[in-house]
Amino acid sequence: MSPTPSMEDYIERIYWLIQDKGYARVSDIAEALDVHSSSVTKMVQKLDKDQYLIYEKYRGFILTPKGKKMGKRLVYRHELLEDFLKLIGVHEENVYKDVEGIEHHLSWDSIDRIGDVVQYFEEDPKRVSQLFEIKERSEEEE
Repeated sequence: MSPTPSMEDYIERIYWLIQDKGYARVSDIAEALDVHSSSVTKMVQKLDKDQYLIYEKYRGFILTPKGKKMGKRLVYRHELLEDFLKLIGVHEENVYKDVEGIEHHLSWDSIDRIGDVVQYFEEDPKRVSQLFEIKERSEEEE
């Protein structure tokens, strides 16, 4: 079974916390996702049942290989979408909110194609300036 968008948010956050701090506690996740600890506990139990992590009451949890793989993939998707939005000129203050709004609604096929576009522009920085020159010319013509 594929994880729900909510499950993805938890897995992504847990993965990031473990990468940054070496561990993730219920309170850390609750704070990061702005939810109650009881909600985190319920989701952690569900993620344990679905084998994304191993949860031991009062002792914490660790990601399983399946959870690590999914977490890494979700972080890649998030960072790729941030890179893409910045590349196309989305204002910095909108990038995070926009990524959060779209990341669960795109297929992995779309994510791969966006990755191809980002790679194309990163391979030659002149391409980005050419993209914006075209945009400026078309705006002048209007």
